Amino acid sequence: MANDGPMTEYLSTTPGLYPLPDWSKEQLQDLKGNQKEDLIDGTEDEEIQNVYEQVREELVDRQQQAGLDRIVEGQARWDDFLAHPLAVHENVDTRGIVRYYNNNNFYREPVVTGELTFDGDVAAELEQANERVDAGLQAVLPGPYSLADLATDEYYGDDDEFLDVVAEFLASEVDVFPEVETLFLLEPSLVENPFENERGETVSDALDTVTAGTDAEVVVFPYWGALEEHVYAHVLDAEFDAIGFDLISNHDENVYNAQEYGTTDDVALGVVDGKNTLVESAETVRDRIDWFEEQTPNESYGTVYASANVELTYLPFNRFEEKLDVLGAATKQEVVA
Repeated sequence: MANDGPMTEYLSTTPGLYPLPDWSKEQLQDLKGNQKEDLIDGTEDEEIQNVYEQVREELVDRQQQAGLDRIVEGQARWDDFLAHPLAVHENVDTRGIVRYYNNNNFYREPVVTGELTFDGDVAAELEQANERVDAGLQAVLPGPYSLADLATDEYYGDDDEFLDVVAEFLASEVDVFPEVETLFLLEPSLVENPFENERGETVSDALDTVTAGTDAEVVVFPYWGALEEHVYAHVLDAEFDAIGFDLISNHDENVYNAQEYGTTDDVALGVVDGKNTLVESAETVRDRIDWFEEQTPNESYGTVYASANVELTYLPFNRFEEKLDVLGAATKQEVVA
């Protein structure tokens, strides 16, 4: 690769939120129904749980077959995208259907009506995945800013306090995770709904709250574009290992941020298109990584995570599988050295 500094490690991964295998869709529709009130709320019966367990096993096995370096649980059970950890909480009401960012997908609005106490839902999923992962388990969570942004607060009454509480809620989840190598905090709201400059320290502190309780390598992964300059600067004030760049949605402004303000020692690059069914070659993915490194010659990266740029749930299952194979092939040492 292009970087002339110390040897860089290239690791293939994804931001999770996978599509359901085709076989499971009809089964789950028969078991769950297809109305808003039929979606996952954390109280699903054993028959539904068994289907999701089979799905989880298939998703984990397929990643390992593709040779990914970091294996996620898959989040196939997350009906509400990043809002899921709140949507299943006992003190949260799920109400009307809301557009998920600027695309044609929707989630149930999670309305916080009581104290955000410890829940453990995501940790339980990870524990089950961990039993099947040979090495390199990666956790995926919404970042605190995005989760607070997707939710409605009817209990705390102050935006900054609510963000702090959401961060503490996520930190309590992280605290009971099984041992993971990497934690991806997905933060598309930092791009789609950026904070005003005066909130920068609060957002940075919220990220610190989540990351403080884990020994895993933490990746803060914004997507759907590039961060505004003041957002990028404040996010870098937080303590974490790798910042993400969505090189598919906006490569020029992402590179500008890296050139102008520097980066973390490690980076995560969105180099496979998570919404387009066109399947890239491993060579194309390597070229995109090379290009980023060539554009940031003053940086020397310890680890480069090669990832899809967004959640992969938008893809047909067969195309999703092919994209996993591309990522797995793109970071093999014999082809990137």
